[in-house]
Parts: sequence; C-alpha cells; structure tokens
Amino acid sequence: MAFIDYYKILEIDKSATVDDIKKAYRKMARKYHPDLNPNDAVAVAKFKEINEANEVLSNPENRKKYDKYGKDWKHADELDKQKEQQQYNRSQQSNYGNASENDYSDFFESMFGGGASRGNRSQVKYKGQDLNAELKLNIRDVYTTHKHTIIINGKNVRFTIPAGLKNEQVLRIIGHGGEGMNGGPNGDLLIKFIIENDTKFKLDNDNLHVTIDLDLYKAMLGGTVNVDTFDGKVTLKVKPETQNGTKVKLKGKGFPVYKKEGTFGDLLITYNIILPTNLTEKERALFTELSKLRAI
Repeated sequence: MAFIDYYKILEIDKSATVDDIKKAYRKMARKYHPDLNPNDAVAVAKFKEINEANEVLSNPENRKKYDKYGKDWKHADELDKQKEQQQYNRSQQSNYGNASENDYSDFFESMFGGGASRGNRSQVKYKGQDLNAELKLNIRDVYTTHKHTIIINGKNVRFTIPAGLKNEQVLRIIGHGGEGMNGGPNGDLLIKFIIENDTKFKLDNDNLHVTIDLDLYKAMLGGTVNVDTFDGKVTLKVKPETQNGTKVKLKGKGFPVYKKEGTFGDLLITYNIILPTNLTEKERALFTELSKLRAI
C-alpha cells in the first residue's frame, strides 16, 4: 500500500495540536462534503481521504503509531513485537554462538510450539484494528427500530439501530473496521451514539416524564384534558379537586425498552395548576363569596 501523508491531506504540520487537527478537519470536510459536491467523484475521494486522516491523527495513540511506522501504522503493535523478538533472537545468537541448527529449531519450537517454523510464523493471521465513530441522533430517531447508513473511509456501512438505544451507548458492527493482516479478519466498527432530546419529555431509563398545565376550574370541578404522548394524543379524565403536583401514570406510553420489541416504559404526567389572573370585578366577587362560604 502506498504511503499516504495524512498531515498533507489536512494541510497541517506534524507539530499540529489536537485543536489544530480538529479545526483543519472541519474546514476540509465542509469544503469537500459529498452533499455540497454532488456527482463530483474527485470531491468524494478527497472527502474519504480527509476522514481517514482525521481518524488517525485525532487519536493520540494512532497518531503515535503513524508517526513511527507510516503506512504500516495499523500493524504497529505486531511490528513492535517483531522488533522485540528480533532483538531477543540476536541476544540468543550471541549467547549461543556455537549452537547448531537443530538447537535453534528446538529453541523456536519451545517458544512457538512444535509446528511453528520461521516461515509460517510470518504468516500468522492478525485481526485488523477496531475503528471508532460517533453518531448524533434525535431521541425521535431511536423511538423505532430502523436501518441507518453511515460513510466510513468512503464506504457505506448499513446497520440496524434498535429502538430504545440510549445516550452514549456503543454498538459494535462486526467486520467493518481496519483490514486484517496476512489474511486475518477485519476489525470491528464501534459506534458511540449521542442522543439529543429536543422534546418536552424527560427520559428516565425507559420511562417518560412530562408536566401538563391544568386550569383551576377543571382541577376543582373535574373534566377531560388532551395530552400529547410520544406517539400521539390521548384524552384523560381529570378527577374533581385535583391538587397541584398530582401525578398520573399511563402504562406502556413511555419509551421502548432496548432490544425488547413491543415493550415500553410508562409515561408519568404531573399536573401543574394554573391560577387565573386579571380577574373581573364579578369574578373577584364570586371568589370572595366562595371564601366566605369556606370559612363557615
């Protein structure tokens, strides 16, 4: 694989800080994003390179490996082990300079097992590196199970988002990570979800909480009130003499339970009694009369 200069792609120096990398990535990504460059194959290719460069350089550990090994950075751990093994082998050769080939065979067999010759040790299969990604969704996006597609290294990755997925939860997509070595399996893609809530509902585990305003007269005399739930409106009966802060539970009207299709939490409603303002003289007189009746 040809060497790719990630610093050059993001137009930054090797001394760039984490913030420098972040700013450069955002600038370049906006410039070459496929949505802003429809039917532009060059922009798509450039966008792929920009994402790849950012994935490497924004991760301190990956950046260190890249700076050390260049195009072979994905196999840095294995290369480090090989160097350690080579140093160890050289020390063994120094200590046992007169040893025969059979002696070395015995030594390697003790290290790697009876069938591990020098040739087939170099053909050990290694799993590719796991990749990490972050995906922002609205809370409404995780109310139902659905398919979703993201672009990783220029490739479309389609996967299922289960209903009830929680904020900062991580999904592992098998086989969509870095390429394996010596025919080994690909690594995995780990997606961390950031769930944003712009609704009036507060999520608590699988339960939803909402506060509903109730006018004084309906609270005192009873009646009905229309309430928004996450999947539509329902009509509730209000008991006479309902007090401020009264809670009502709607069973099964909460948030879906993760990986339990068809199972939901509850919706907990809190009534907030609104007192009338700007009373007319007649209303004030009636309230005064009512207060006198209550005082008897």
